Amino acid sequence: MAKNLAPSDATLEITQIKGVIGAKQNQRDTLRSLGLKRIGHTVTRKADAVTVGMVNTVPHLVKVEEAK
Repeated sequence: MAKNLAPSDATLEITQIKGVIGAKQNQRDTLRSLGLKRIGHTVTRKADAVTVGMVNTVPHLVKVEEAK
């Protein structure tokens, strides 16, 4: 998906692809709020404004795909 997402009715699969060592504290907190705990961990979330905002905060640490 695009780097800057927009809220929609879609469901997103969010996967953590990089670790949090060296990341800023707010980025660590954002990953934790998304429910991501380790590299390779995947969660499914609705693409509402809150989730899209969190994903746009850490695009370099996560991979986002539309759930099937």
